[in-house]
Amino acid sequence: MDLGSSLSIANSGLSAIDYELSVTSQNVSNSGTSGYVSETANVSSAVAGGSGTGVHVAATTLNVNNALQTALYGQNAQVAAYTATSNSLAAVSALQGSTSADSGSTDTLSDLLGNVQSALTTLTSTPLDSSAQAGVVSSAQSLTSSINTLSTTYTQQRQTAEDNVVSTVSTINSDLTNIGALSKQIMSLKATGADTADLENQRLGIMTDLSSELSVTFSETSNGDMIVRTADGTELPTRPDQMGQSDTSVTLPSSTWPLSTSDVSVTSAGYYSTGDSSSQIPGITLGGKDITSHLTGGTLGANITLRDVTYPQMQAQLDSFSSTLATRFNSAGLDLFTDGTGAVPSTNTTQETPAGIVGLSSTLSVNSSYVNTPSSLTTDSSTGATGDVTAVTKVLSTAFGTSTDDVSGSLAAPSSDLGPTGSLSTGYSGTQGLLALATSLTSNQASTIAQASDGLTSSTSVQTTLQTSVSNVSGVNVDDEMSKIVALQNAYTANAKVITAVQSMFTALLDAID
Repeated sequence: MDLGSSLSIANSGLSAIDYELSVTSQNVSNSGTSGYVSETANVSSAVAGGSGTGVHVAATTLNVNNALQTALYGQNAQVAAYTATSNSLAAVSALQGSTSADSGSTDTLSDLLGNVQSALTTLTSTPLDSSAQAGVVSSAQSLTSSINTLSTTYTQQRQTAEDNVVSTVSTINSDLTNIGALSKQIMSLKATGADTADLENQRLGIMTDLSSELSVTFSETSNGDMIVRTADGTELPTRPDQMGQSDTSVTLPSSTWPLSTSDVSVTSAGYYSTGDSSSQIPGITLGGKDITSHLTGGTLGANITLRDVTYPQMQAQLDSFSSTLATRFNSAGLDLFTDGTGAVPSTNTTQETPAGIVGLSSTLSVNSSYVNTPSSLTTDSSTGATGDVTAVTKVLSTAFGTSTDDVSGSLAAPSSDLGPTGSLSTGYSGTQGLLALATSLTSNQASTIAQASDGLTSSTSVQTTLQTSVSNVSGVNVDDEMSKIVALQNAYTANAKVITAVQSMFTALLDAID
């Protein structure tokens, strides 16, 4: 081998080592960066005519196991959804109390309703006692106050969910269009044979973020572009050209494209329904088409479900209970509970209060006539006689009754055809006594809260396992990288010695010629 070839081989070796050191250093510096995928410097021997001519530098590759990465993306969406749901429902859990006998709770609906029953029982023994009369009013007010607070909490949490939907759509837009902008650069570089590993790593980080906002899948085309789809296969464009439009039509990245929605004030009678012109809550559109039903999982999917399913059902359950409470008391001859206008509530299940029971639980109150004059609880309205416990006794026997006559027909709690669209149901029988209805409501909602909490625990455990598996493949092992640096330093020294030796030989040769 001549001196020129030796010098060329050594120089190419030094260039390759510089490249490998650069990649290794980048791995080490990003070892603590969440979502960073370790890169591998690829070098190989260059051979011509059966003889080595140096070292060839190839494109840097990312250490990614696509199957594991895809599984982690899916798990990210699950964990984010359960997290958003659990965090939201914590506000309800704090108010519900517990139906467990050994919990020590005294604030459940059944507890507060039981206090009303006890106060009425006491009043039958001492009907002329002003403190006993005031006790009934006070316990009834505590009950209605708790119902009002629960209803307000449902509405507040629905509003928070709506606000989160809007903000999450903005975040998703930014992630999608950042992916699109990076993909455009990647495609351009790939077309020229340039290295794209760093850009691909940036894109993977954004893909990880997006996987927590929404259930999505990713597929890379042969030219380096990235196609994003929802869980049901609906394609979400990352650039206008993926929709057949000019990229100049949108400045990337963008927080307002491609998805669009708007924030509104949510009420108990407000709802979202695809294609319903009366729907007060707007959908999420793509190119003018409502695709809300295609956007599931992740933070976005969870908040859509909380806004449109979870809290509306809880509201319907509480409205049904409030209506039944007032109806059964009134049927027994004691109009103790009224709507916001002071009247006995209407029983229409789909109209907003006072025309119906939708939102009734937010306005349910104790009849002002009893609040102002508690003695009227035991005063015969027709004769004016005091100490009359006829109505109170009947309430205890029938309004709190459990026989078929007391809980069926017009006295049954509405359990279906609820809400402004008539599409909601309580999920339990309406032919139960008041105390059993209160317990069923609390238990049903407690179950929803527990499912979210249990789901978060189990899904987080799976996510941790997957993250460990992905890290074993894609993460940076600092010890290994430092070992590579030592080996590369030794290789650098060896190549430098070759160059020094060749230079000395060239100098000696030139001196000999002179």
